[in-house]
Amino acid sequence: MLKLRSATAIIAIVTVAISGFAILSGLDWFVAVGGFIPARLSGYIQLAGALPAWITPLTSALLHGSWVHLIINMVMLAIAGSQVERVVGGSGLVLAYIVGAVVAALAQFAWDPSSPVPMVGASGAISALFGLYAIFFGQPKQVSRNQKVNRWIHVAWLLAAWIVLQWMSALLAGGEGVMLATPAHIGGFVAGLLMQRPLLLWRYRTA
Repeated sequence: MLKLRSATAIIAIVTVAISGFAILSGLDWFVAVGGFIPARLSGYIQLAGALPAWITPLTSALLHGSWVHLIINMVMLAIAGSQVERVVGGSGLVLAYIVGAVVAALAQFAWDPSSPVPMVGASGAISALFGLYAIFFGQPKQVSRNQKVNRWIHVAWLLAAWIVLQWMSALLAGGEGVMLATPAHIGGFVAGLLMQRPLLLWRYRTA
């Protein structure tokens, strides 16, 4: 159950407030100012009045291309975030969310550093939470006799399902002029997988 004072709920409330205001007020301006544009980070293009490119991996996670995009991401945040927060705590969840957002943007940048298409949405950050969720709560089916193989098949299945869900939300939203950032989803997901042990060591460092 999602608690209103939890870190997951606070992230969701702030994101809904900012994204909702942007959608209602004129999304194009907000996307240009706060969206992550790889070509800006690499210096190929300059946008007067936009936020510094280095901070846009975080601000882009607060913006969404449509109500459908926002609702799907917030539902997934509530599901994965609330469960992960039970294990790593509020500070651990916030750290994973921020690292996921940054790594997702860098993965998208590495894929196409000259792209002028803005990337917005919390899906990269949520992908990191899904990676942690897959490790903490995954119950793999017995595909083979090797339990490690079964676990990684389960992890890959969750990643594929998450990417397909994002693809479907993009179709329902009609694109809205923003990219479907598959490299960002993969980057965020892998970041979540790699953060499992460090987050556990940090959470229980005094145990």
